[in-house]
Amino acid sequence: MIIDMIGWHNMLNDKKINLVYSGPLWSEGIGVLAGTLKERMEHDKVPLNTSQEIFSVFVEQLNNMLMYSEEKEIFDNTGGGSPESVKGTFILGKDGNTFFIQTGNVMKSKNIEMVRNRIDYLNTLDKKDLRSFYKEQMRSSDKNAASKGAGLGFIEIARRISSKIIYSFTPYGDDLTFFALYVTIGGDNPE
Repeated sequence: MIIDMIGWHNMLNDKKINLVYSGPLWSEGIGVLAGTLKERMEHDKVPLNTSQEIFSVFVEQLNNMLMYSEEKEIFDNTGGGSPESVKGTFILGKDGNTFFIQTGNVMKSKNIEMVRNRIDYLNTLDKKDLRSFYKEQMRSSDKNAASKGAGLGFIEIARRISSKIIYSFTPYGDDLTFFALYVTIGGDNPE
């Protein structure tokens, strides 16, 4: 279930939205969002193992946005830190006993096939195979400093979620695409 803007109002009525953020993201800003997420999960008394899974997926998804988003913004950094941010969207909600996380950001259209192939492959692996593939990729990324993590973020996400990764690509402009990623954690989702 990828959330579209038309269904936004219904979504707010039908699902319990715990956290929504849309705007600039920068490395130092992730800490602020992470703190907000942590407080929200404590307030909602989310079980520790579930909150750890949510937190891990949250960090991986935001890091992927920071590394690969093409919608960049320069801002006044008189307070220090990075003067560049990327734009992204993050939604955390709950449907029954299942938490869902959706992120979205703009990427280069030329990378669609690579991302689609990576996610489709990960969706074919069970938890044991994901663990092995993760270790294999860790070894290969250690040997190649230019690998940008060799897609470890997607693997880490796939290892922690309770369903397959759902994604969509929507044309956004000249050679750009809006990439949305949707995952669930907990609940009784079939593999």
